[in-house]
Amino acid sequence: MNSRSFAKIYEKNVDQIYRFVFLKVNSEALAQDITSETFLRCLKSLKNNSKIDNIRAFLYQIAKNLVIDFYRRKPAEALSLEGISAEFADEKSEDFAVRLANYSELDTVKKALGGLKEDYAEAIILHYLDDLSVPEIAEITGRNEGAVRVILHRGLKSLRGIMNHES
Repeated sequence: MNSRSFAKIYEKNVDQIYRFVFLKVNSEALAQDITSETFLRCLKSLKNNSKIDNIRAFLYQIAKNLVIDFYRRKPAEALSLEGISAEFADEKSEDFAVRLANYSELDTVKKALGGLKEDYAEAIILHYLDDLSVPEIAEITGRNEGAVRVILHRGLKSLRGIMNHES
């Protein structure tokens, strides 16, 4: 694996991996750290000549495992208003307002997805936000394609129920 090949892999996947991680944790800094660690572990595997059939699915599996490891080590903590302010404190006031609005939209999505079973939320994020195919999701989750389709169907039905209930 040469550096140009890995750079292409990174550029193609970094935004989706970051978004996947960010929706599971409550901090931009933590999401960046986990995303970086994901790509470092992938690079190590590639340098060890490990056979990877689907690099995208492999990256998601690493990221998923790192998030699980994080929550095993440290209980989930809600990001307070002070925490949000601290994250954006170095921004210009205009940028702060825009980023805070975007954060609020993501927070709304996270809350809606948070009301779903973990399997449902993960499948919806992977399929609809990160644009992964059913076979890729099956590889990441270790389920067969039929089970993934059922999970997506049931997850969307549950999400509609949550969204209709909140409005």
